[in-house]
Amino acid sequence: MTFRNGLASLLRPEDSVVVLIDHQPYQLANLNSHEPQMVINNTVGLAKAAKAFGVPTILTTVIADRGGKLFPQIAEVFPGQEIIDRTFINTWQDQKTVDAVKATGRKQLIIAGLWTEVCVAMPAIQALGEGWDVTVVTDASGGTSVEAHEVAIQRMIAAGANMTTWLAVASEWQRDWARMETAQKITEVVVQHAGGSGIAYLWEQQLLNTPVPNPAG
Repeated sequence: MTFRNGLASLLRPEDSVVVLIDHQPYQLANLNSHEPQMVINNTVGLAKAAKAFGVPTILTTVIADRGGKLFPQIAEVFPGQEIIDRTFINTWQDQKTVDAVKATGRKQLIIAGLWTEVCVAMPAIQALGEGWDVTVVTDASGGTSVEAHEVAIQRMIAAGANMTTWLAVASEWQRDWARMETAQKITEVVVQHAGGSGIAYLWEQQLLNTPVPNPAG
């Protein structure tokens, strides 16, 4: 196995493309590896981070007329963008989706979806075999059980995939807080979706803007 390490192995916004797969009501109804609201929150955070960094994001569902439409919280991040609806369970066998990814010219393929063991594992493993640099965002994905999610992660790691979380993706894209063109945008995403980290930032801003009492006054 070729180890993924070194500075060049980190995610870069100019080389990344995100594919969000099957974040739909049917899949959410049998999500048992995570608290459902957390997965929705994390996926929206990932989507907003991708938009902040100008990372192309492909949205896809499977048989939406039966499985339900893409979560509106995600669709609203990309108003007017086509959501590719498939019949293939394996997204990487759907030519329209693959063509949309290839059209971006990017090679760092970042995937998240429901369920991890099916709709994430299948395209990740196929894309790895075709030479793509694949990263799976585990906390914006979820399975039908904790076991299913974890076994899928093990399977994808064995195939050569990189595992990470949505906030780690955003941090790798930012890399340097001196990149002011994205620093404020990603800070807003952190405030909205990173829980305690976002609250701590707001508290820090409150303290910085609170006058120090003057004992002599």
